[in-house]
Amino acid sequence: MNYCDFIAQLPEDTDNPNKSYHDCEYGFPLVEDNALFGRLLLEINQAGLSWTLILKKRENFYNAYAGFDIASVAAFTDQDCERLRNDKGIIRNRLKINAAIANAQHILELQKEYGSFKNWLDAHHPQPLEQWVKLFKKHFKFVGGEIVNEFLMSTGYLPGAHHPNCRIYAKILEKSPPWCLTSAK
Repeated sequence: MNYCDFIAQLPEDTDNPNKSYHDCEYGFPLVEDNALFGRLLLEINQAGLSWTLILKKRENFYNAYAGFDIASVAAFTDQDCERLRNDKGIIRNRLKINAAIANAQHILELQKEYGSFKNWLDAHHPQPLEQWVKLFKKHFKFVGGEIVNEFLMSTGYLPGAHHPNCRIYAKILEKSPPWCLTSAK
């Protein structure tokens, strides 16, 4: 079952966080670097877990990781790592915590070279998923095919977030650059 079908089966008055995420965020382009970093951090933390759990903990992640401020996370110390490992409101996996910090540090380097994380993404777009995965593995920690795919689909860089018959698809068409509208899955 795909995400759109899953959401369509939820009752209209559901408090399931996937409904709001699907309707208002998933597949819509992000332009702000901290928002892009936050989405990448959440996708990495989802690995091996449910997206519902991540959405329920999203505010905790936001608070624990300095509002997803790239420069702040890049400057996290061993004391910050210890704080995160003891924070029951987030995923306390040491590898994921270390990846968030290393990835923030690398995004700062990309910002120096490209002006922004978004500019770096735009400079490498379009390309097939396999090339994106190679590129992300070269630059980031704790990324694989599924994480890269979901990050790029959720931010509008790869098509397929919504079926053309999904009621949200038309909203995506209105807000998206032409390059992210091809061949939905």
